[in-house]
Amino acid sequence: MNDVLAARLALQDERAPALAARVAWLLAPVSDARRALDVGCGTGALAFALAPLVASVTGVDSSADLLAAARELAPANCDFVLGEATQLPFAYGEFDIVGCLRLLHHVRRPELVVSELARVTRPGGRILVADELGHSDPLASTELDRFERARDVSHQRLLPDQDVRALLEANDLVVLSNEIVRARRELDVGWYVARKRPYGS
Repeated sequence: MNDVLAARLALQDERAPALAARVAWLLAPVSDARRALDVGCGTGALAFALAPLVASVTGVDSSADLLAAARELAPANCDFVLGEATQLPFAYGEFDIVGCLRLLHHVRRPELVVSELARVTRPGGRILVADELGHSDPLASTELDRFERARDVSHQRLLPDQDVRALLEANDLVVLSNEIVRARRELDVGWYVARKRPYGS
């Protein structure tokens, strides 16, 4: 295991209790949920937070190395598959809960990711989106993106709150709860829980 991956796993382990508590609080109640999906799962942080709440969790990521690390740490009810967030290898409405954690700012076409999240969530199911937020001022957001790109070459663009909401609404998702918190680097992190509209509503 390389030093970067080891550091990532150590930070994930440190943050795990707080993440699990926040996910459980935002999604409660989950009595009707059996299957969950973590999109862009990386080393499994969100999948592991979802695992106590449902019967089974699937994680999907485009990195075989990160998936291998996730499999080594995973509880028994988690499995991981290789795939792209913009073309998920799952059927329509296959999952009760679908989530992504700090994924949207890593993809060139976040609207395709949100569309896929909605497609694989059953009508009435819930979607959890957590990501760093861009500034409402385009110039300030551009500077923030430059900083993030220097830190992480996979960074694409931080979406401001209104853009995330627009992507959810464009996919017929109703925001049930929303929370914006400060992360360690003093960046806003937005958490959105949306429900997919049942047919005919």
